Amino acid sequence: MSRLYILLCLLLCSGILSAQSPDSNSEKITMRGKPVTLLGTKAYVGETAPDFTGIDGKMKEVKLSDFKGKVVILSVFPSVDTKVCAAQTRKFNEEASGLGEDVVVLTLSKDLPFALERFCAAEGIDRIYTLSDYKESEFGMNYGFLMKENKLLARGVVVVGKDGKISYVQYVKEIGQEPDYKAAIAAAKKAK
Repeated sequence: MSRLYILLCLLLCSGILSAQSPDSNSEKITMRGKPVTLLGTKAYVGETAPDFTGIDGKMKEVKLSDFKGKVVILSVFPSVDTKVCAAQTRKFNEEASGLGEDVVVLTLSKDLPFALERFCAAEGIDRIYTLSDYKESEFGMNYGFLMKENKLLARGVVVVGKDGKISYVQYVKEIGQEPDYKAAIAAAKKAK
């Protein structure tokens, strides 16, 4: 064995060099039990929420900063055309009615804006804003939710307080499971 090979092995084992992609974050999640790599910058409680632009059902650009001064719940999922994602969207729509005018729920996925709009119209969902991250993956990369393997968003919830700081983050450990709604709603009420 060459000395260079041995040196590289020692550096990898010691953690000085990382085998992860430079864009990947350390959050560990699975999809159907298989590990998934999340790309982008992991979100942390207490940090200023990065701004991002999503596309609504009318193909209009909408920014997080458009909701400045409000508590914002970011409900994140892979595709509204799946059972768990649809349930998550319905649940946050239901919860939104009891949160007051100073709390906004934004759903984010890589679904096309038309698909999100169609789903909401068919389901009578009218208390949340749906945003697509399909164009630039700006949300996915800014918050560390973009899955490398399929370029969809992972499941989770982020709550941004009126002060623009992140007050709650959940990366759901298994994509097929629903998020912790009670913890997210409690964090949103506390962030008022």
